[in-house]
Amino acid sequence: MQGEDKKGKVKKGWLAVMVDEDQRRFVIPIAYLYHPQFRRLLEAAKDAYGYHYSSGPLRLPCSVDEFLRLRALVERDTSSAHSSSSSHRVHLAPCTRAKVTS
Repeated sequence: MQGEDKKGKVKKGWLAVMVDEDQRRFVIPIAYLYHPQFRRLLEAAKDAYGYHYSSGPLRLPCSVDEFLRLRALVERDTSSAHSSSSSHRVHLAPCTRAKVTS
């Protein structure tokens, strides 16, 4: 997995997160924290868990599927920002415990 060495320690520039619903650990680039959709997820985490620091990964209140969709969005936005000068944005609901219905 990118951002981790063989001992499971997080490399500089990366952050460990725990998807709370499934207790699954991911390692993401710190740059993700600046994406507007990810910032909304961080606000949801603050509302759900407060600011209490633990020595473990940052807990996120969403399912693995929701997190993977968000991660793909951030990666796509990041790569399109580097490859093109046009500014187009995709707006998706951040992952939270609330279910979105159509």
